[in-house]
Amino acid sequence: MTVWTPHDDGHADLTSHDAFEQGPPHNTFARLRREDPLHWTDYADGQSFWSVTRHADIEAMNRQPDVFSSARGIRMEDQTYEEYLARRTFQETDPPDHTRVRRKLTRAFAKPTVARFEEDIRAICRDILPGALEHGTFDATKLIARELPMRMLGRIMGTPDADLPWLVQKGDALIANTDPDFTDHVMDKLDTDAFRMMPFNSPAGAELYDYARDLMASKAARGDTDGVLHLILEPDEDGQTISETEFRNFFCLLVAAGNDTTRYSIAAGMQAMCHQPELLGQMQAGGVWDTAPDEIIRWATPALYFRRTATRDVEMHGKTIREGDKVLYWFASANRDEAMFDDPFRVNLGRRPNRHLSFGQGGPHVCLGMWLAILEVRVLFQELASRITAIEAAGPHRFLRSNFVGGIKSLPVTVRRA
Repeated sequence: MTVWTPHDDGHADLTSHDAFEQGPPHNTFARLRREDPLHWTDYADGQSFWSVTRHADIEAMNRQPDVFSSARGIRMEDQTYEEYLARRTFQETDPPDHTRVRRKLTRAFAKPTVARFEEDIRAICRDILPGALEHGTFDATKLIARELPMRMLGRIMGTPDADLPWLVQKGDALIANTDPDFTDHVMDKLDTDAFRMMPFNSPAGAELYDYARDLMASKAARGDTDGVLHLILEPDEDGQTISETEFRNFFCLLVAAGNDTTRYSIAAGMQAMCHQPELLGQMQAGGVWDTAPDEIIRWATPALYFRRTATRDVEMHGKTIREGDKVLYWFASANRDEAMFDDPFRVNLGRRPNRHLSFGQGGPHVCLGMWLAILEVRVLFQELASRITAIEAAGPHRFLRSNFVGGIKSLPVTVRRA
């Protein structure tokens, strides 16, 4: 049985959020991988760009930050230099600036450090799952997939539990700012120019800015200097500290990205279980946990693309990428590339090797929270598999309206408890 079949006609407009509302247009990506792996993509709302769709190309280009720069933005949309400076996080910088900031945070997100959270994660799962499963039929994205990363976000940031639903709501409004289910200020449907200095062109950025300021003032008053937020404020080895704007932008990034990657991976994994019943048995047998999280995250591919900008002319596939051209790495395409993955439209929990690119592997911008996401996915599915005997779709799932964030925003399921 196929987990999910793309329905696009093979010629989807990759610049349109509507083209992704039924899921990524994988027929279009497959055609481009075959016929035009470096595709000039016309963009009516800004500077046109190159679409890179093959796994091997993206993996190689990811290792060349000096040639393909992040320092002019990571999204399709254009921005002025003034807007870039106002919105940027360390994601939108290149080495050595990127490396300097990242080094301060690495120890907080390193694999050995993250491993200490396993019992916390397991306790959260054991709190979440019984209440969700007793419904029998429910929205798995809302009651399970959203809950775990939201609660872990609070642990990492040191925020009060009562604030977490509001924080996640604002994070959704930021990163899913093209979906009317998540924001009243839909970026491509309304004039959002008033918020052009805010992250993701969203008024939610201003609200999160204010929250971050008040949170840090409250923590300072209590003498609380633990956690990742204080790490980012520490001076680097040269004594330099980040600016107030950079801190607030980092806070917004942590709220949005720290929640979405795991949420949509969990939702995608549960959706796969509905359509490949053998997955539950494999999880219950227990021999797949070294490989299953990566396969679930490959299947999900929450970050559909990241943009780079060429710093010099590059010849590739008989074409010339010019200095200043925008280049989009379509991770959603790379993770379904038949040249890299056998039977890529099936979930294979034992897939090995699994060189998926969901975390931007291979370059300096590999996802900082990678090990935490893998751990959360593993523990959640271990706990889920021990509590059910079956899971089925209870209606059609719904994807985000976004060509940047790939995720199932609504997943009706019916479960039978063990």
